[in-house]
Amino acid sequence: MLKHRILTAIVLLVILASVLSVSSPWPFLGFLAITCGLAGWEWTRITLEPGSAMPSVLGTIISIVALAQAYLWINQGSNSTVLVQLCAVLSVYFWLTAVSRALYQAQVISRTAPFAWSSFALITLFATWGALTDRFLEHGVFYVISLLIVVWVADIAAYFAGRALGRHKLAPAISPGKTREGAVAGIVGVLIWVLISAQWQGSFGADLMHHWGLVGTIFLAILLAIFSIVGDLFESLLKRRAGVKDSSQLLPGHGGVYDRIDAVVAVVPLAYLLTGGWKL
Repeated sequence: MLKHRILTAIVLLVILASVLSVSSPWPFLGFLAITCGLAGWEWTRITLEPGSAMPSVLGTIISIVALAQAYLWINQGSNSTVLVQLCAVLSVYFWLTAVSRALYQAQVISRTAPFAWSSFALITLFATWGALTDRFLEHGVFYVISLLIVVWVADIAAYFAGRALGRHKLAPAISPGKTREGAVAGIVGVLIWVLISAQWQGSFGADLMHHWGLVGTIFLAILLAIFSIVGDLFESLLKRRAGVKDSSQLLPGHGGVYDRIDAVVAVVPLAYLLTGGWKL
């Protein structure tokens, strides 16, 4: 399992490095569109009843709409749309309200509100794709990577601190392996990363500091880390309700695409709005 996990991670990193090294934006935008489409397929597989054809349809729709939107952006010379902005606002609103309530209730026995949670998948995945695309076209590769590192730091710090120091369960009914100590370490890790990267021009941290100042950046870095934790827990909740361990088996050793970006889809729409994404 570890061997498969390492090999898959290497392959994914090679693919990501390859699409980012090309001068044209299309390889990276296509990679993002396919990633969100696959995640949408997996997400709706665990929210809708087994055997439904809708997950494949919805996943395909996400990819096609994303690619069509990218074509319009690039050919019209504009990388901001009302649709992406509205989806980002709706996404953040539902993370703060409906998702938080679902995690608090921690009902893990059966699927609930399949249509609502599937619709939420479409909204937040498109918002994530649009936000990353907007930032890539406007600010470049380094900005996008520095934003994604926020999620990676939260995950890695929580994992290792939880294994070494974890004593108190964070949400035992939803994800027994996650601890409060790990969550705190994840928050601290994100705060350190954002403050350090804020010193580098062209990074997400620097952009956040530009918009909010030092005090605001500290508070919002903590909020982003919390969103990362919430995104992770929410997917665990959906999987428990569906009675599955992984969202799919597309990535050997890692599960599915949604398993890899469950926190990204919670963090990115919020990060987008905090750094000027809302322009209506």
